[in-house]
Amino acid sequence: MRIWFSFILAAAVAAGQPLSQGDRNRLLSELHATRKTFLDSITGLSTAQWKFKPAPDRWSIAECAEHVALAEDALFKTFREKVMTSPPVKRNAAEVRKQDEEILARVSDRSQKAQAPMALRPTGRWPDAASVAAHFRESRDRLLDYVRSTQDDLRSHVAPMSPGGPPMDGFQWLLLIAVHTGRHVEQIEEVKASPGYPK
Repeated sequence: MRIWFSFILAAAVAAGQPLSQGDRNRLLSELHATRKTFLDSITGLSTAQWKFKPAPDRWSIAECAEHVALAEDALFKTFREKVMTSPPVKRNAAEVRKQDEEILARVSDRSQKAQAPMALRPTGRWPDAASVAAHFRESRDRLLDYVRSTQDDLRSHVAPMSPGGPPMDGFQWLLLIAVHTGRHVEQIEEVKASPGYPK
C-alpha cells in the first residue's frame, strides 16, 4: 500500500518525552472504535455474503477482512522493529499536529485508491469470518495493551512508510493502523451496498 502525505519534518521540540496522556487517549479511542466497527462489519454474514465480489477486480468482504488482519500485524511489526529503533530526532509540535490530521484525512479518503503490497494481499489464509475475527482481536488487543502501558517516546522516532516517502513518527504509525482499519470498514460497507449483494 502506498500512501503519500504532503507534510514536512521540522526540528524544534526536545525529544525524550513519553507518550502524552492526550495522545494516549486519542490512540485508544481510535483503536477501540475501529476494533468495534470492523468486528461488527464481519459478524453475522452468510457464506454467500462473505465471499461475494461486486466485480472481478474488487475484493470480497472476506478479502478485505484478511487484508485488515494482515496489515494489523505487519504495521505493528514495522513500528516495533523499524520506527522505534530509529535514532530519536527533534520535531516541531505544531507541524506534528498538522501531520496527524493529514493522516486521518488522507487514509480515510476512499476516493484515493491504493495498491496493497503483495505480502498483504488476500490469499484465503483463514477459512471463515470467525477465524479472521479471532486473529484480529488477538492482534488489536496486543496493540491496545501496548498503548495503555507504554512509556516510549513515540513522537521522536520516525520512519517513512515507503522508500522516499515522508517520515511518520511512532504515534502516527499507530494512528495509521486504526485509520487503515476504518478505511476498509468503509470498503466492506460498499460491498454490502453493491447491486447483487446476497440478502
